Amino acid sequence: QVQLVESGGGLVQPGGSLRLSCTASGFILNSYAIAWFRQAPGKEREGVSCITSSDGSTYYADSVKGRFTISRNNAKNTVYLEMNSLKPEDTAVYYCSATNWIIHAMCFVPSEYDYWGQGTQVTVSS
Repeated sequence: QVQLVESGGGLVQPGGSLRLSCTASGFILNSYAIAWFRQAPGKEREGVSCITSSDGSTYYADSVKGRFTISRNNAKNTVYLEMNSLKPEDTAVYYCSATNWIIHAMCFVPSEYDYWGQGTQVTVSS
């Protein structure tokens, strides 16, 4: 059974940090392109970061560039999203997703992904 499970969300003050984890079961994560999306109440789901399966290239939305870092731990079959200098506008439910191949231009298109986790809430507030 293919499954993605996110963890690591929570409440953090502005300027703080969190590390989200996305752990896969039923498939080998490093054979897939992985993306993190987020969705705030009343807003559309937006792409945050992705990492390709072919060469491990990483891409970031302009709103998080320089603050967020995506990485893989193949031994743990897990992808991480390190989030620093968090802002209130980063508040959302964060989802990880997987597809077996993707090009950069489609990295942040939700319909391109086959598997999704259940999401983890990130709240940035003082």
